[in-house]
Amino acid sequence: MKFRVSAVQYHLHTIQSFDDFARQSEHYIRAAEEFEADFVLFPEFFTTQLMSIGDAQGHALTINDLPNFTDQYRELFQGFAKRYGMHIIGGTHVIRREGKLYNVAHLFYPDGRIAEQAKIHITPSEITGWNMGAGEGLEVFETEKGTIAMLTCYDIEFPEIVRMAKAKGADVIFCPSCTDDRHGFHRVRYTSHARAIENQVYVVLTGTVGALPTVDLMRANFGQAAIITPNDIPFPPKGLLAEGELNNDMIITADLDLDLLYQVREKGSVTTWRDRRTDLYPDWK
Repeated sequence: MKFRVSAVQYHLHTIQSFDDFARQSEHYIRAAEEFEADFVLFPEFFTTQLMSIGDAQGHALTINDLPNFTDQYRELFQGFAKRYGMHIIGGTHVIRREGKLYNVAHLFYPDGRIAEQAKIHITPSEITGWNMGAGEGLEVFETEKGTIAMLTCYDIEFPEIVRMAKAKGADVIFCPSCTDDRHGFHRVRYTSHARAIENQVYVVLTGTVGALPTVDLMRANFGQAAIITPNDIPFPPKGLLAEGELNNDMIITADLDLDLLYQVREKGSVTTWRDRRTDLYPDWK
């Protein structure tokens, strides 16, 4: 099976209203539609742009205000998915549950369903700066194009969680990300390649670009989208189907062929998934 994916290098800048956010989001979705994409991925924390709208006194909103937009965000992207007939991974949005904040990836299905995956591993800055809570479970999601997982930014740096996603049947890992410097960006990028090699899966990665000068922890962004493959003969030599230009406002698109994954798992140059030594180290059950 083949299907097409697009990844958005979302440009963060100060806006005046929720309608500004809606128009910018739809611009990228319409571009993905023109490329006939089946899936479109937005970055982690891209809805922090809403914090730049500010309050009646002209002060930027805080992270505690962001969950107030949850219903509008979900209704907006649910409508986009239905109207454009595509699966939208709506980056992540901060929600509040029982008084605690969580950074949650959202999958919007074309039929109106919404699925969620909370970020499992939380960075020190997310804890100290925003008091963010950690997700407690991993899910994979069935779609008409196959089984996917949503693992956010720091999550991809942990081999165990991606191994679990593959053991549960995921062939594609969508990784919304948000990094503020080269070091953070390359940690996520390099480990995305490692996870694709280890598990013989595709990884679709993207990040925020631009800046929100009035929003704490979002004043700097360093991002680039990439559509990453295992490193074997059926795939491009560098394990890259497509990548964006660093820190540019843009969208990238490529076709994923699941049959190639199945081929290399069975008779590739290496068969990393099949050759794991579960007699020496435990596997997910």
